[in-house]
Amino acid sequence: NAINTSISLNMSFVRPEYFFITGLTGIQYSRYFYMFLFCTYVIAVIGNSAVLLLIAVERSLHSPKYIGVINLALADFGETNALIPNMMKTFLFDSNYISYNACLANMFFVFFFTTMQCSTLVVLAYDRFVAICLPLRYHAIVTNTVMSVVFSATWAFNAFMVALTVSLINRLSFCKTNVVLGFFCDHGPVYKLSCNDRTINNVMAALNMGLYLVAPIILIVLSYLGIFIALSKVTTWEGRLKALKTCVTHLLLVASLFLPLFCIYMVASTTTLPANIRILSTSLAYAVPPMINPIIYVLNTAEIRDLIRKVFKNRSGPT
Repeated sequence: NAINTSISLNMSFVRPEYFFITGLTGIQYSRYFYMFLFCTYVIAVIGNSAVLLLIAVERSLHSPKYIGVINLALADFGETNALIPNMMKTFLFDSNYISYNACLANMFFVFFFTTMQCSTLVVLAYDRFVAICLPLRYHAIVTNTVMSVVFSATWAFNAFMVALTVSLINRLSFCKTNVVLGFFCDHGPVYKLSCNDRTINNVMAALNMGLYLVAPIILIVLSYLGIFIALSKVTTWEGRLKALKTCVTHLLLVASLFLPLFCIYMVASTTTLPANIRILSTSLAYAVPPMINPIIYVLNTAEIRDLIRKVFKNRSGPT
C-alpha cells in the first residue's frame, strides 16, 4: 500500500515501510524444516559458548592458534544469533513483515559475522602454513600480539565493508514490490527489487563475493600448495602424516563453510534456481557450519579433547 500510495503521488523515490519475507512457499511440511534450523541454532549456541568458555578459562590454550579459534567461535555465535531467531519469529509465528530499518540491520549483522567466518579461516590457514613451512620461526612470526592485531584489523575492515554495502541500499527506490524472495533480508534479493540505477550495488555485491568467497578460497589453496611442497621434502611418511594431521581440523572447517557457499553461488550465477531450492540450500549453508564447527574442534583437536577428559575425570573422581 505504501508503494502504491507513493506512486500515485508521483514520488520519484520510494522507500517501503516494510519488506515481506516469503520464506518457503508451497511446501507442506516447511515448519519442520524451520524446527530443524532451530535445533541447529541451539546446538550452535551451546557448542560455541562452550568453546569460548573453555579457551577463556584454560591458560594452556592462550596461544596464537586458539586466538583464531576464539574469533571463529565468536563469528559463528554472532551469525547464528543474527539469522535463526529472526527466522523463527518470521515463519513459525506468521510474522513475515519486517520494517525497513530492521531489514538493513538484519542484513548487516548476518553478513558481518559471515565475512568474519571466511576471514578467520584464511588467518588460520596462514597459521598452519607458517607452522609447517617455517617451524623454527613459527613462535617469532605468529605471536599472540600479531594475531590480536590481525584480527582487530579484520573485524574493523569487515565492519566497514559490510556497513558500506548495506548503506548503499538507501540510495535505491523500491517502486515495484517489497516482497523479498528469501529467508532473511539477503542483500541480493533486496537490492534487485529496486527500479532505479543499481550499478554501484552490483559492483559492491561482486566485490564482496571476490573478497569473502573467491579470494579466501584462492589464498587457502595457495597456502596448502606451499604446505604440500614443504611436506614433499620430508623424508618419512610418518613425518608427513604427523604434519598433515595438524591441518585436518582446519580443512574440515574450510570444507563445511566454503564448499556449500561456493557451489550455491556458482550454480546461481549460471542458472536460475527455483526460489524454494535456493532458500533451502542457502539456509543450510548458513546454519549448519556454526553447529558443526564446535564438534570438529572437540573431535579433531587433541588439546581440547585432553582438557575435556581431565574435566570429566576430576568430576567423576573421589572428592
